[in-house]
Amino acid sequence: MTYGHDHVELYDLVFRSRGKDFGAEAEELAALIRDRKPGAATLLDVACGTGAHLERLAGLFDEVEGVEIAPAMREFAQLRLPDIDIHPGDMRDFDLGKKYDSLICIGNAVACMLSSHDLDKAVARMAEHLDHGGVLVVEPWWFPENFIDGYVGGHVVREDRRVVSRLTRSVREGLTTRMEIRFTVSEPEGMRAWTDELVTSLFTREEYELAFERAGCTVEFLSDPLQLSDGRANAPGLFVGVRK
Repeated sequence: MTYGHDHVELYDLVFRSRGKDFGAEAEELAALIRDRKPGAATLLDVACGTGAHLERLAGLFDEVEGVEIAPAMREFAQLRLPDIDIHPGDMRDFDLGKKYDSLICIGNAVACMLSSHDLDKAVARMAEHLDHGGVLVVEPWWFPENFIDGYVGGHVVREDRRVVSRLTRSVREGLTTRMEIRFTVSEPEGMRAWTDELVTSLFTREEYELAFERAGCTVEFLSDPLQLSDGRANAPGLFVGVRK
């Protein structure tokens, strides 16, 4: 599924209120990339969401661009970053006709691939957009052994004359997870509520590593390099590769 405008409007607000620092994460990502390619000057953010990371990355690289499949996310990112190209596209088959020094795919976006075949296609397509020696950074979803079936979470944000609650429940369904995300927004004009669902795959560490290798990249796994500024526990980490 792709989030609608109501969800996108609240996305940054909720995660920032939980302690997520998009700017600090962007700086960590830039450091990881330049440790492996010191002269990296260009970056593509695949599944760039609202553009919160790109906003800071734009000041750290000479040229940045984004790719986002969800129309509401893409529109939000483009309004935030009017001078940056935010391209529509599916990570399995997008083609921008150019190559970059670095490419990131952060959050659980890559786990929205519902088969290892699609995971391979997505990582290969991303690697194809890298120059030789370019750096690919992918943040996975949970590994099967880390996922807590029936995990529930909740958070309330108070902002001016608005209160937002976000409740989640995640369950395992075979090799996938289904997360229900229920929002309630209370404002002077009234209350509104809705529920979104996000289905993601529980790929193994080995499946991610094989996808990198098949795409012609080296691969290393870094545990918790972003310091989990949004408060998640036991999140997997990052896969970092260099195109051979």
